[in-house]
Amino acid sequence: MIELKKITEDNFIDAFALKLAPEQERFVSHPIRSLAQAYVYREQCQPFGIYEGDTMVGYVMVIYDYDIPEYDVWHMMIDASYQGRGYGAAALDRVLEYIRTKPFGSSGRVTLTCNRDNVHALKLYKSKGFAETGASDGDETELSMALQ
Repeated sequence: MIELKKITEDNFIDAFALKLAPEQERFVSHPIRSLAQAYVYREQCQPFGIYEGDTMVGYVMVIYDYDIPEYDVWHMMIDASYQGRGYGAAALDRVLEYIRTKPFGSSGRVTLTCNRDNVHALKLYKSKGFAETGASDGDETELSMALQ
């Protein structure tokens, strides 16, 4: 069963060891960069390791934008050696469960961006209820969903 575990001093090195396939590296920032951002935004975000049992198979960060307000899913990735097993879908379910607890504040919306060429991720996000908003930034398209 997939679960999210907060990134701490006990597991951050495991996050650094996660790898994407070379052709995927342009789609998602590496957890090293993401954890630097988590430090800067530490009052409004939570980085997680995505775990199958005791093994970190991926990484994701949830951030709260106080200005909008909305929750954002950043840098979600599954290690290349664990892809194709449904871990991404299960992890996204856990992320949405976490966001529904409104750990940083109230919001009725979750947003993320995805590279237009990342067809597998786009299909996953749309299958979970995210829809493209029409906003974009370079190769990234914004997707959003209402929180229930």
